[in-house]
Amino acid sequence: MQTRKHCRAWPVWLLQKRADMEAATQIIRFMPRHRKDALARLGDAMQRHRRAILVLQWSVVAFYTALVVVPAFLPLPQTGATILTNLTLFAQFAFWGIWWPFVILSIMLLGRVWCGVLCPEGALAEFASRHGRGGAIPKWIRWSGWPVVAFILTTIYGQLISVYDYPQAALLILGGSTVAAVVIGWLYGKGKRVWCRYLCPVSGVFGLLARLAPVHFRVDRESWERYPGRTGAVNCAPLLGVKHLDGAAECHACGRCSGHRGAVQLAARSVNAEILTGKQHAPIAEAVLLIFGLLGVAIAAFQWTVSPWFIQLKQRGAEWLVALDIFWPLEESPAWWLLTRYPAANDIFTWLDGAAILAYIGTVALILGGAVLALVSISARLARTDWRSLAMGLTPLAGIGLFLGLSMMTVNHLRAEGVLLPWLPWARGALLGLGILWSLRLGLGLLHDASPLRQVAAFVFYAAAVAIIGIVWSIQLYVW
Repeated sequence: MQTRKHCRAWPVWLLQKRADMEAATQIIRFMPRHRKDALARLGDAMQRHRRAILVLQWSVVAFYTALVVVPAFLPLPQTGATILTNLTLFAQFAFWGIWWPFVILSIMLLGRVWCGVLCPEGALAEFASRHGRGGAIPKWIRWSGWPVVAFILTTIYGQLISVYDYPQAALLILGGSTVAAVVIGWLYGKGKRVWCRYLCPVSGVFGLLARLAPVHFRVDRESWERYPGRTGAVNCAPLLGVKHLDGAAECHACGRCSGHRGAVQLAARSVNAEILTGKQHAPIAEAVLLIFGLLGVAIAAFQWTVSPWFIQLKQRGAEWLVALDIFWPLEESPAWWLLTRYPAANDIFTWLDGAAILAYIGTVALILGGAVLALVSISARLARTDWRSLAMGLTPLAGIGLFLGLSMMTVNHLRAEGVLLPWLPWARGALLGLGILWSLRLGLGLLHDASPLRQVAAFVFYAAAVAIIGIVWSIQLYVW
């Protein structure tokens, strides 16, 4: 009887064992088939150690706040002051000489890790959103043109009030942006970064440059769909659908989704992959920002202070006004937040100065952007492809140009401290050459589907657009 009892119980035990084995097989099936590489483990570590990232973010917030707020209430540096002896000069060098140039470089190398791990505005906006009203995001905020408008207006206004030179101007631009981020965060969203996704003045720029990053959080759609059981939604701060993530342009690389459903991991990729494989996914707002923002307004903003054409424009404008007995445009700015006004530094803009800056930046942006747009459009028409996607091939040249322009302030600060850089012309030439060759390589890849004759004709016009930008930067770096 005992033997029969065991025989009757055996099928039940066998079924239970078989079920356990099948469950274990399912789990093993969705585990990586090989040991995760260093990048994937790094992404998982970012997901596990979220608290450490929060500590780092709030440390950056404290450092950022001190350097933006405190110098604005200190007297201007006296003659003989240095970076090491004057907080205002140190803050200027930290922000414009180190912070922003290498933020741009980090985006091109690592994706938007700055946004997800370090950005003080992002941390404050998310905190305010988590504890705020939590309202629905209105349609006007979702307009795709805000990054273009915000970047252009912020850049131009910064030039009018000399944001690179004076802490009060920096507090107005940077502090104003931070306050706006907190207000938007408090009003809308529930623990999300609404400001960063839709309104941040540099979000569009970062999205363009992140397309070049050699690392990204890759999503395996098949593993996602096959994963057994249900999982909670990823807390994606910039409001992305992680399942459909196919690039680094919008991802903030915070690591929160790493390992989700066994389908998301930090991985290496070709620096050209996102642009060459995304031929049908280039929004018009991004193309406009690239052509008229980075290759137009930004170049003109870096250029006007050293351009002899700007001096001629202002002189002829003054002569014309005097000839017509119109003198009010030659009067001084009434306030530093309208136009630069710092009598102690003998630096005061007139209304004519402001008008000349606006005219110069606007004219250069329209001429450069218009020429690039025309050449790229002709090239795309010849190759029978989309001009917006073809324009994305200019991203490396635009990004390296932005780094070169911002690093000009780094060089100026170091020269003021007596630090000479004899290798600088060669380094600049190498970076500019890299940007030109990289953009040409992307252009060839984007025109690859055209017939040989059309490809050659289209590439000639595309290369002409690259050459124009290269010549403009060469004049600024080596002639002026």
